[in-house]
Amino acid sequence: MKTIAYIRVSTSQQDVNNQKLELYEYARKKELTIDDIIETQISSQQDRLKRRIDELLGKLSDGDTIIITEISRLGRSTSEVIHLINEMIKRKIRIMAIKQGLDLNKHSLSSKIIVTIFSLLAELERDLVSLRTKEALQAKKLQGVKLGKPKGTIQKSKFDKDLDRIKELAGLGLSIRKIAAILGYSNHMGLSNYLKKITTVKQ
Repeated sequence: MKTIAYIRVSTSQQDVNNQKLELYEYARKKELTIDDIIETQISSQQDRLKRRIDELLGKLSDGDTIIITEISRLGRSTSEVIHLINEMIKRKIRIMAIKQGLDLNKHSLSSKIIVTIFSLLAELERDLVSLRTKEALQAKKLQGVKLGKPKGTIQKSKFDKDLDRIKELAGLGLSIRKIAAILGYSNHMGLSNYLKKITTVKQ
């Protein structure tokens, strides 16, 4: 089991060293040893790859611990933060956020309550997106817009949107199962079949 700290600052005015000191002091009080630090100076609006989130998830193994100064460092939106937290909790990764006083793990009652709330929020977000999509499609239908793909259109894969990230993670030598976990896919066999068409990764 290892402990990894993640630091992200948005501007040159924010001091990485201050966050490091805060993380090391917190780890000392919790009697933990920080084995690795991933740090980046980049806006939260950049994608996961540029913010080194995929690299972070690739380094974390099931049962490891991640320490951050505040929960917002993980994502650029509430829904992304919720998704990442749920993803890590499923892998039994302990999440510690200093400013929020959070110490999430799979075993404590308070963690289970918080994770349940996060899951409900994530489900609510998905429902709202689905509702907005249905309303938009209904509006187009009423306007006489023909919906659906033209006849003979080749069906695209759900993995296409993550193709660049899949190639990046595969290039780092991650297994198909781990790539699927990082990207939030429950069916790693489907990803395996997809990868056979574009690259070769270790099983």
